Amino acid sequence: MQVRIRDDLGRDVRLHRAPERIVSLVPSDTYSLHALGAGARLVGRTRYCELPIEAASAAVIGGTKDVDVAAVLDLRPDLVIANQEENTRPALEELARHVPTLVSLPRRAADGIAHLARLVRLLRLDTPHARDVVRAGYAALRAAPAVDPLPVFAPIWMDPLMTLNADTFGSDMLACAGAANVFADRLRLYPLAADLGKGEPRDAGDRDVRYPRIRLDEIAARGPRAILLADEPHPFTDADAAALGAAVPGAAVVHVSGKDLFWYGAWTVEALPRLTARIEQLRWELFHTACPC
Repeated sequence: MQVRIRDDLGRDVRLHRAPERIVSLVPSDTYSLHALGAGARLVGRTRYCELPIEAASAAVIGGTKDVDVAAVLDLRPDLVIANQEENTRPALEELARHVPTLVSLPRRAADGIAHLARLVRLLRLDTPHARDVVRAGYAALRAAPAVDPLPVFAPIWMDPLMTLNADTFGSDMLACAGAANVFADRLRLYPLAADLGKGEPRDAGDRDVRYPRIRLDEIAARGPRAILLADEPHPFTDADAAALGAAVPGAAVVHVSGKDLFWYGAWTVEALPRLTARIEQLRWELFHTACPC
């Protein structure tokens, strides 16, 4: 019986049988396949798909941005799993001409869990274990703390200085964990001069406006209580931390896991409670720093 799934590009992905040879172009999807119990079906992965360690047995087909399409097709996959942001459009279009290709673009933590459920259906993983992983994900979302959100700034790059707005998976993960992204409403403006406050913006058209380039003085004006430095996609240095901390005197500067912020799917099931606990600890530390009792 055919299974039909609508992906995040609005395309129907149809499979007449359970896929037995899968290529993953996304590290978090590679992790999810193993977490769901389908790791043995993985025949190809990117060089960044390093978790879990069992994924190393699959062939490497390039990176997320430089997928070797010929190498993927040589593996004769039944299914390719990809992401609109992680992978390049030409590679995805070429692969889709030859093999069913599921493309995701989760913008909310709930989207990531829904994507996990979509994989369960597409892979026909009718097992108690797979169902339990998905249930645990939805349970983690329902456990969001009922507190006043802690205002935070979460940069994603240093030169140029960039952050993310509310229409992103990482920002929603912060919200679910009890934090408020102080740049939630900030759009990326075009051209660059407009984004940096030095010119008039033009119509962005269909360009991505979710990752604004900002100035140091903008950060203080937004009043974050903490600056969260993820270890990916940009490895922030001690010098970066010092510069950002100096821009907002009194704000705590802490390092967090980039995977916990940006990896969707099965990783979120464990990451959301961990991130929530980190935000709560940070809230407690800030309170006691401001009011030593």
